[in-house]
Parts: sequence; C-alpha cells; structure tokens
Amino acid sequence: MNIPADVQLIGHEVAIRWDDGKESYLPFALLRAASPSAAVRGERDIFGTQYGGESQKNFEGIEVTHWERIGSYALRFVFSDGHGSGLYPYDYLRRLGNTPTPE
Repeated sequence: MNIPADVQLIGHEVAIRWDDGKESYLPFALLRAASPSAAVRGERDIFGTQYGGESQKNFEGIEVTHWERIGSYALRFVFSDGHGSGLYPYDYLRRLGNTPTPE
C-alpha cells in the first residue's frame, strides 16, 4: 500500500505526493461526489434494499476546508457544505487519482 508523503490543498484540488514519488491531483468536487460514507452512498439491508444516500450529483463550488489523517490507512476531508463523515482509504485515493477527470 502506498502512503501519502505530503498532502496539500492547492487551488480547487487536493494534491497528494505518494511515498513512491507519484503525484495525484484530486478536484474537490470529485472527492465530494466519491465520498465512501454511508450518508452519501446509502446502506443496503440483507435483502439488498438501499436506504439513504444523497441525490445531489453536482458538487461544483464545494471546497475542502481541512483534512486529517486517520490512523495509518486513510484521510478524512471536511467540505464546505458540512460533509465530513467519509474516510478515504489510501488505496481508494490512489485509484481516484488514476481516474481521468471528465471535461
């Protein structure tokens, strides 16, 4: 597992320099839309019925106000709309950083 060596908020992106030297630039709107929290994605019961989750899909203009490391496996971002319950494991952030950004 790669670990962030440095994390910075630059413009409207989170910039991550990984311990292997690779860099990821994650737009705030992408991070907000991709939050792995149950508040965003909802939860499924044992029958597969989904409960909750957000219907908003456009998060343009939402900012990351701050972030923190969670143990040795994840980052947590707090957004300007008050959302802050998602934990982003390092491997998930690495995959998001490898996804082309739609134009």
